[in-house]
Amino acid sequence: MADISTITNISSNAIKAAEKINSNVLNPVGTSDGEGDSFSNIFSKAVDNLNTTNSYLSDAENEEVKWSLGETDNTHDLTIALQKASTALQYTVAVRDRALAAYRELMQMQF
Repeated sequence: MADISTITNISSNAIKAAEKINSNVLNPVGTSDGEGDSFSNIFSKAVDNLNTTNSYLSDAENEEVKWSLGETDNTHDLTIALQKASTALQYTVAVRDRALAAYRELMQMQF
């Protein structure tokens, strides 16, 4: 079953609304239902994002191996897998950089 984030060219407002609610990209820390700002919730979402990035990287590597061994001649799937992996890795690095910048700023504070 495909994830809603894999659907492209959406014209239904109901599907667009569902993606805004359920998307990890548009809403990375969940809804603000009281626990949305807790450190454990943010940390678990970060770990989920790392796991997603790892799975995209693994999928891209598997597609590369299939293509190089001649098991498939579909370069479209290979290109999509590589682009997903690249985008996920860029996002993960950007989040890491922001977290490190915030940590450095906290360490420079004087009380």
